[in-house]
Amino acid sequence: MHLDLTTMAIARQPADGVAGWAAGLVDTMGGPGAGLAIALENLFPPLPSEVILPLTGFAAGQGVLSLASALFWTTLGSVVGAVALYWIGVLFGRDRMHAIWRKLPLVKPSDLVRTEEWFARHGTKAVFLGRMVPIFRSLISVPAGVERMPMPLFIMLTTLGSLIWNSVLVVAGYWLGDRWDVVETYVGVLSKAVLVMVVVAVVAYVAVRLRGRGRAAQHRRAS
Repeated sequence: MHLDLTTMAIARQPADGVAGWAAGLVDTMGGPGAGLAIALENLFPPLPSEVILPLTGFAAGQGVLSLASALFWTTLGSVVGAVALYWIGVLFGRDRMHAIWRKLPLVKPSDLVRTEEWFARHGTKAVFLGRMVPIFRSLISVPAGVERMPMPLFIMLTTLGSLIWNSVLVVAGYWLGDRWDVVETYVGVLSKAVLVMVVVAVVAYVAVRLRGRGRAAQHRRAS
């Protein structure tokens, strides 16, 4: 018997929203549809994995695909999307990054150098753990490409980190059944918390830079 996953999914979500779109892909293509949805989520972070992954788990619980297939295809989709962003970083390149950085206000070339040194020391942890942090799970692939992290290492870390993140959300949707959208609520709170911390950090950084420039200007006038 064919299950209309789209109809079941939109019972708790807008029909024209992400849930309806992702449900249509999974309903039509099965596991590859879930993989495609997650690959696009990596490339376009506004597409929420906290909707797509639990919905895929719900689909597995309804027999649309197996749980193993859901985990395999969503992890493969994560890796494909991450590799695409990695190559964007490679094509963008370190020299171009430095050229753009030099034109930005409130930053110094030494800041970028320190960032590169930090990534050289902690890049493996950043790529692995970053796959489990909302927002950064997509963005972390770009500096990995800029810094030319070895591709086999990048794929291994991305696969492991993605498998953990995907498993938690897919299995949650599998066990919650038609209450799969509860996952979105809790992960959404985490995403907002991460975003707030980033905004606060950026504001603090800008404030420190402006204060430093003001003091330097006063020192020059005094001398």
